[in-house]
Amino acid sequence: MATQLQVGLVGYGVAGRVFHAPVINAVPELKLTKIVERHGEASRQRYPWVEVVQDIDALLSDAAIDLVVIATPNSSHFELVKQALLAEKHVVVDKPFTLTSAQAQQLIQLAQQTRKILSVHHNRRWDGDFQTVQQIVRQGYLGQLVEYEAHYDRFRNTLKPGAWREASEPGSGILFDLGSHLIDQAQVLFGLPQAITADVRAQRAGANVNDYFEVGLDYGSVKVTLKAGMLVRELGPHFILHGSKGSFVKYGMDPQEGALRRGLTPTELDWGQEPQAQWGTLNTEIHGLHFYGQIETVPGCYQAFYENIYQAIVQGAELAVKPEEARNTIRMIELALASSREKCTKVYKDLDER
Repeated sequence: MATQLQVGLVGYGVAGRVFHAPVINAVPELKLTKIVERHGEASRQRYPWVEVVQDIDALLSDAAIDLVVIATPNSSHFELVKQALLAEKHVVVDKPFTLTSAQAQQLIQLAQQTRKILSVHHNRRWDGDFQTVQQIVRQGYLGQLVEYEAHYDRFRNTLKPGAWREASEPGSGILFDLGSHLIDQAQVLFGLPQAITADVRAQRAGANVNDYFEVGLDYGSVKVTLKAGMLVRELGPHFILHGSKGSFVKYGMDPQEGALRRGLTPTELDWGQEPQAQWGTLNTEIHGLHFYGQIETVPGCYQAFYENIYQAIVQGAELAVKPEEARNTIRMIELALASSREKCTKVYKDLDER
């Protein structure tokens, strides 16, 4: 296998155009070679060297393609990943992994059988503020952590015409969308919860799917609250952490998404760096001294996800985002939906225990 991997991208909507193509193109070891667009050739305006094809079969039949990236609507993930693995390609699929944890388990087993790398694009692990939170928790700056709260709040009080994420179809809604990020981050920090209690709602007039959730994850000594909504005009903190020695509070969102939407790429100088006005506040005790002040946010690094994919394929490195973890995230979404529907707490059970 050549040291530079040939990458085929399936889908050039928002996910492919904003979150995948420019980041792949910023990793020298990867070459964006072929893109599946059902209508038109918009990708060639930015990547004139790529070959544009209209269906996935034309991509999968290309022996030169090493890695296939699936950036299509959620309901198509299972079948497209399955096709790519059966074509003996390594695969990255956009989050959420699949519609059900049972589907995710099938794909994990298929990847094992075909001996191919399979990962899910949980890029928010490389948000600078989340990287900062990880360091604060792991280094014990708050003492014994007792409470963790994370929000992805927005204000858009009207529905977006034609948006599949807001249509009444499997895998749509804010819990599968933003919820998968928050749940994945909680899993990185704390592992699997003992129980899940959730309130999932449609709050906006005319909404056909959920556009608000509050998910509580019980980790025994640590209470985790994850929230997102579309009717939050006055934004509160993004992260709130409390422990036996102090607290950490962080406002504002990682700047990488905004930069990508403006057409910038990770090759830009000072990529992922937050302005000081968005740094979080730490109020705690360190070595017997009271500390109160700002903590500089670690620079975000979305390209690290794809750098790890290259290293896993070529060098045998450990995957940063394992498909089993992404499967667990889907399982927690399933339990959160059941908890809200049945108005009860659900004990967490992994797929293998059902």
